[in-house]
Parts: sequence; structure tokens; C-alpha cells
Amino acid sequence: MSDADRDRVTTGEGLERSTDRRSLLINTGLTAMAAVSASVAGASTGFIERMLRERFAELSPERKAAILGQLEREVGERYGRDVSIENTSPMDGVEFAYGLDIARCVGCRRCVYACVHENNQSRDPQIHWIRVLRMEKERGIDLTESNAYYEPPEVPEPDAFYLPVACQQCRHPACVKVCPVKATWQEPDGIVVIDYDWCIGCRCCMSACPYGARHFNWSEPGISSEEINPKMHYLGNRPRPNGVVEKCTFCIQRSRKGRWTGCVEVCPVGARKMGNLLDPDSDIRKVLAEKKVFRLRADLNTYPKFFYFM
Repeated sequence: MSDADRDRVTTGEGLERSTDRRSLLINTGLTAMAAVSASVAGASTGFIERMLRERFAELSPERKAAILGQLEREVGERYGRDVSIENTSPMDGVEFAYGLDIARCVGCRRCVYACVHENNQSRDPQIHWIRVLRMEKERGIDLTESNAYYEPPEVPEPDAFYLPVACQQCRHPACVKVCPVKATWQEPDGIVVIDYDWCIGCRCCMSACPYGARHFNWSEPGISSEEINPKMHYLGNRPRPNGVVEKCTFCIQRSRKGRWTGCVEVCPVGARKMGNLLDPDSDIRKVLAEKKVFRLRADLNTYPKFFYFM
């Protein structure tokens, strides 16, 4: 192998051009590995069928409607509820961004549990798309010394402040670049999504994400029929199969209908803002114009659309 060819393999240049998902599965033996993993994790018999299906985004409207109908029946039967699974498209002229006032945040974690309920995250084992990090005021923002498992008698604590972290919806997402099967991508409205039926569970995206915002689903989601949110989106809060990665999608089932995300709506102190970057009158544009803002790990040039301010 020449040095040029070796560099192409190392960097992944030409991977998308020369390899599609099906050939990657076959040529690298991932089909067999996935089948073993699925058996160990207790995956459904439809696992391999989902793995070999054509890419959802490239299917005809009729085929998409058939898949959504099938998913609604499967999920409805599993939880004994009437559910709807939509595929609402991005709105024209909209690019979502988020702002969080760390001077107001009191560390109550209501956002965490509103997100769990809204997005059908597993209760057993627990999966949280939002982590609230406790910081010492004397140290300032120090991610290495933060504590996500604080349990004080009450919050806020006088010697601490709090930094909630979730998917930063980067303009140049590292997670998207490393996915070997292109199961994750950025939509026109800026939301980075995952096709759970296309994900092979390799967890490359988790390693690449500098914010720890992606989570692996080790088992069937532990959600009861009473806890399930029946209003779902194919790329968002529908129950994920085990063996795939999941993360925040700015509550795609709400935001694409002009509603606030669950975390914005529940915040008792109004610390969270969301809006359209392309609209000069939106809340997020006002934050950017009037506040001192910063982004986590700005040195990595991922350009998050999640802005912190005070």
C-alpha cells in the first residue's frame, strides 16, 4: 500500500464514495458481529432486517409511510397505547440554536427529568440526555473537577454554580464525521439526528463527541405504558432498539411544530432560551446581541449552536 493510500484509509477519505452501508457490513464482517451482539443483548428478530434496509431518508414517501405505520403498530402493541410516530420535516428558514443562563440555573435538574419524560428515555437502566454539572465558584468552569452526582439538602448551594450539558448541536459535528455508515447527520434546521434503525452500535460517535452527549442503549428501554410519551418522531423520541446510540434532538417532535423543548418549558427560573438563528427577533439572537456568551470547547472548532451566557 502506498503512503497516499495509507493516508486515505487512516483519514477515511473516499470512504463514503467507495463504501455503502451494506457493503461495509459484508466486507468487514459486521453483519456477523451485529448478529452476535443482538443475540447477547436480547435484540428483536427484526434486527438484521433493520440493518439491511435501505436508508430511511432516501425512501419514497409511500415506503416511509409504511415503515412509520409498522412502527406505530409495534410500539403500540408493546406498550398497550395508541401512539403516533411522525416524520415532520424541517421548516424553511429555520436554524435552531440554544442559550443557557448559568447565572440563573439553580441546579434543580427539572430539565433532566422533563427531558426523560418527553423523549422516552429508559428508566431502567437510566439514560439521561442532559447532565447538570456542579462547579465550585472558586474554581470557575472546570469540567475535570465537576460533579454530576451532587445531592445537597437543597439547591442552589451558596458555594456552587451549575452547568447543564447536552448535545451541543455543532455546526461541524465530530460525531457525524466518524460514523462509518452515515447513520447520523445534520438536518437543514441544524439538528443532528440519528436513524436508530441504521445505527450499527459501533460507538465511534461517542468517542468522537467532546461533550459526552451520546449514550449507548444497552438493553430494551425500561419504560412502562404509563410513562411512555405517545407523541413521537422517527428521528427523535420513539423508543430506541437496544444496541444503538441516542442523544438530544432539541425535542424534534416539538420544535418542528413551533413548540419549546421540554427543558425550556419546565425551567422554573427561565434560564433556558431557544430560537431561530436566522430570525433577528428571536430569543437566541437577542441573547447573542446583548449577553456575554461562550461555547464549550470552542478550541475544537466544532462550533456548537448551544451558547452559555450570564
